[in-house]
Amino acid sequence: MVKMKAFLCTKFGPPEVLVLGEVLKPHPKKNEVSIKVFATAVNSGDCRIRSLNLSGVPLIQRIFARLVLGISKPRKPVQGLWLAGEIEAIGKSVKRFHVGDKVYARTPDMKFGAYAEYACLSEKSFMTLMPSNLTYEEAIAIPFGGVTALYFLKKVNIQSGNKVMIYGASGAVGSLAVQIAKHYGAFVTGICSTTNIDLIKSLGANKVIDYTNEDFLEDNKLYDIIFDTVGKISYEKIKPLLKPEGKYISVVTSGHAQLRIENFITLTELVELGKIKPVIDRVYTFEQMVEAHRYVELGHKKGNVVITLKNK
Repeated sequence: MVKMKAFLCTKFGPPEVLVLGEVLKPHPKKNEVSIKVFATAVNSGDCRIRSLNLSGVPLIQRIFARLVLGISKPRKPVQGLWLAGEIEAIGKSVKRFHVGDKVYARTPDMKFGAYAEYACLSEKSFMTLMPSNLTYEEAIAIPFGGVTALYFLKKVNIQSGNKVMIYGASGAVGSLAVQIAKHYGAFVTGICSTTNIDLIKSLGANKVIDYTNEDFLEDNKLYDIIFDTVGKISYEKIKPLLKPEGKYISVVTSGHAQLRIENFITLTELVELGKIKPVIDRVYTFEQMVEAHRYVELGHKKGNVVITLKNK
């Protein structure tokens, strides 16, 4: 039996609960593909799952999460949701993909498995060919933030000419929300800290407000859409900045972004057309997984934190 390296989480807690170990390498069933993982990512959601820190999440969702993730310890020790890699084998019934295809994907809900050297996914999984103009490390910086941003902006029916405020514009979701909103022809105001002003301007924002030096609530514009990409402002607080028919949406209180393969494919096309680009703060090696989690948990990352397995 062949084994592979993987990071195991056998109890909920701080980053140090993640331990590098070995597990059996999975083999694809007839409808699955086997992927050699070259890159994965660490985002705030991964940290919440690892620590089971669900503060700010509605009560019913917290109860559901405990039941699914585990009461006293994780049900699935190999965590991680997003991966980019190359298909090394396919089951006999697989039609969509071929050996050698470069793909990026999300592992199935609550099954995880991206923090490993190999993963087996159904060909019907949330998976598509990755952009031809990106490396594995660059590609994995697209789906988490991009899928979330695109889903919510489409949900509020973003239109050309809309005035859109992106709160948390420098994060994984926010940095892509700025670019996607600009693609739709919106006038975009990004809210971020001083150190991220140049970044948000480079992503196409029409206006940037430094929340550390200026009260964005005193902005004299009224917005069609206000998108809180980090879940830190309430509707009641932001309502005075909305037009009468304006829409507020939050990644925390507005439900989960639904995984729609057409949105994933759209993101890939936008990347290949040069309309959006990945934003990467830091790249860690696989062995530095704990350090990556520590950094993300600080809450100050710009865009994405990537884990590379290219040296494995």
